[in-house]
Amino acid sequence: MKPQEILQQLQSLDMQNPGAWPGWARWALVVLTTILLIAAGLWFGIKPIYEEVKKARAQEATLRTELEAKQRKVAGLDAYREQLAEMERSFGAMLKQLPSRAEVANLLIDISQARVAAGLEEELFQPQGEVPKEFYAAIPNRIVVIGDYHEMGTFVSAVAALPRIVTIENVEIRPSGGKNAANSTRLRMTATAQTYRYLDDDEIAAAAPKNNKKKGGKK
Repeated sequence: MKPQEILQQLQSLDMQNPGAWPGWARWALVVLTTILLIAAGLWFGIKPIYEEVKKARAQEATLRTELEAKQRKVAGLDAYREQLAEMERSFGAMLKQLPSRAEVANLLIDISQARVAAGLEEELFQPQGEVPKEFYAAIPNRIVVIGDYHEMGTFVSAVAALPRIVTIENVEIRPSGGKNAANSTRLRMTATAQTYRYLDDDEIAAAAPKNNKKKGGKK
């Protein structure tokens, strides 16, 4: 059958009477209808599955991102724990440099011996009242000594080399003002030699309410 004849027959088809159509047209309608039904079935059957797969992939990507973030946190946590352990070790080493109450007297003797070894003359060595902190107490000692620059440098170096922590603060150096002051190299150094001691558990417990009050008052 020629294409022109097929086209003429298609134009002459009665849509209300398919039974009168030629055989090839009826078969074509059946095949087309079957294809449409199959396509519709596939579309409405596969589309929900496709949407579920798409949703599952999105969830997988989200979970993967969350997993990677948690892995980074775990890695950071391990590093943080190592840093914390190192800080605790460093803190323990520093705490060992703080004398106990019983050792403070010996430490003050060591400071005096350092002054004598440096050749300084002592005018004043006056321990001040303790200043309690959170886990330690500061013990300032006002000192006034006389000597030359070299002797004072030797004294400060000797104090810094003590096995316990001692700081020299509020330093003021002036001419000694003695006889022949104009030609003298003698100097007077006024300073605070501050040492520290750690508080025992009972002292820390007693100081805690006071520290909390101070913190509350600063707000």
